[in-house]
Amino acid sequence: MNRQQLSELAAFLAVARQRSFTRAAAQSGVTPSALSHAMRGLEERLGLRLLHRTTRSVNLTEAGERLFATLAPRLDEIAAEVAALSALREKPAGLVRISADELSLKTTLWPKLAPILREFPDIRVEVDTDYRLTDIVAERFDAGVRFGDIVAKDMVAVPIGPDARMLAVAAPEYLDRCGRPAAIEDLTDHACINLRLPTYGGLYAWEFEEEGRERRVRVEGPLTFSSVFPVLQAALEGFGIACLPDAAVQPHLDSGALEAVLSDFSPPFAGYHLYYPSRRQPTPAFALLVERLRWRG
Repeated sequence: MNRQQLSELAAFLAVARQRSFTRAAAQSGVTPSALSHAMRGLEERLGLRLLHRTTRSVNLTEAGERLFATLAPRLDEIAAEVAALSALREKPAGLVRISADELSLKTTLWPKLAPILREFPDIRVEVDTDYRLTDIVAERFDAGVRFGDIVAKDMVAVPIGPDARMLAVAAPEYLDRCGRPAAIEDLTDHACINLRLPTYGGLYAWEFEEEGRERRVRVEGPLTFSSVFPVLQAALEGFGIACLPDAAVQPHLDSGALEAVLSDFSPPFAGYHLYYPSRRQPTPAFALLVERLRWRG
């Protein structure tokens, strides 16, 4: 197999994974026209159409699916072996892709990542911020960051932060105006700010514990958002009560801008974890990140 054929196969894998010539070109560091030319050459050489192309999408044909299923694992093995050679170097190097939501990135992941990247400039990190419960295997991430209680059981999960709590909070101005709930049932009399969960499409049911029994409460109110920070901002501006992770609200509790209510009913749970497939063969860069990110208590 000559260099041109290898280049065409690499172009096919890039497009197949991204389902977009534009995104694949950006990731590969070439132009979309160069990728398109390589794909035409590969399809002409094979005598088979590998991609369905429209103005809006790129999808695999049956032949393309078969080639991708066969080729991708082998190329990944080669890439892992090449990356492992960096162990022979003085410093770890290479790209690590992580899926994380905005809150975990801001409060837990980035404060630990920043000093690592300063110390090891040959390590590159790509963080995709998304509140969906991302399938990191299907979407080719090295690892994900989520709360420990929602990580799939077949993953290796490493704690990178302390236990967390979901806290019901509101601006003192709102509580002075509308009263402070003393019981979970009192939430029905309040404006509550909802969070819609992207993975499931439903509204987050507020989680409490009363006399050792779990309580999940559906609340109502004038506002619903699909990410944490708009919910937090609305609470700060006095629009109602929000239920958010303590990592998001603690600075505002400390400053007095927010006040916690019903905190006696808010139990701790497993905090942020870095998780990855148990069968993954770690590169030196990834192994270093796991060790440095680990929560020591």
